[in-house]
Amino acid sequence: MFIFKSPDLLHARISNRKKEGQTIGFVPTMGALHQGHLSLIERAKAENDTVVCSIFVNPKQFDDKLDLVNYPNPIQKDIAMLQSLGVDIMFNPEADQMYGEDYDNTDLDLQGLDLIHEGKQRPGHFQGVAKVVRRFFEIVEPNKAYFGQKDFQQSVVVGHLIKLFDMQTELVVCSIVREPHGLAMSSRNERLSDVKRLKAAFIYKSLLKFKERCFFKPLPEAIETTLKYLHSIDDATVEYFVCVDGETMQQVNDLSESKYVAVVTVVRYDNVRLLDNMVLKDER
Repeated sequence: MFIFKSPDLLHARISNRKKEGQTIGFVPTMGALHQGHLSLIERAKAENDTVVCSIFVNPKQFDDKLDLVNYPNPIQKDIAMLQSLGVDIMFNPEADQMYGEDYDNTDLDLQGLDLIHEGKQRPGHFQGVAKVVRRFFEIVEPNKAYFGQKDFQQSVVVGHLIKLFDMQTELVVCSIVREPHGLAMSSRNERLSDVKRLKAAFIYKSLLKFKERCFFKPLPEAIETTLKYLHSIDDATVEYFVCVDGETMQQVNDLSESKYVAVVTVVRYDNVRLLDNMVLKDER
């Protein structure tokens, strides 16, 4: 596995591979790798000649600077995991290499996707995501880029970004990988004790029950019942629980309003923000 820190050197290496007719699959991560990341890499390997995986804790997408400081960084463990999977190239730049003095930090036109739901809870987060993804795509120029469904709104933002700049990259959104008890895999799970981590499966269970409920009850009523359950859990605070159009992230109040509907939620449990979601309907 080749490890690059320089964007220019990486771009040159990938350009040579593309001239040879190779396809490039790209998996962007912030490190602290878990099985969810590994599933993205395995799919990228199955569908491309060369797989590039980035490990870069992007400062622009942290609205809470304490969250940035506390973000786990087990780099040697991550390198070993990528090598064991046969990743071809690891990209591990410094912030000043990604955002040099000539970097244009102007906000991108995300058509309000950065201001609702997760964006409302974390001001500036999706602008940071969009900026780093745009920068990555300029450097790597991947044929396919792999993102996890767990960060549902993020994948919608990336899809919008690809259209906005007419990028020649296919977005591949991969299913959520869950722990045996149902908790969506996340680097943040490491902050939970073993007992709390096991108990946090209540989020997934609530989504399963909600999906059943919403097909025989009006959505507002189904949401109210689910929220009542979530609010009854000790040490749990619901930041949002909302049904959305899966392409625009606009709230829907009835399944008939869209061909593609998902429920997205964030529950802060034992002071750890846990994201999850579930597709309710997809007739696209």
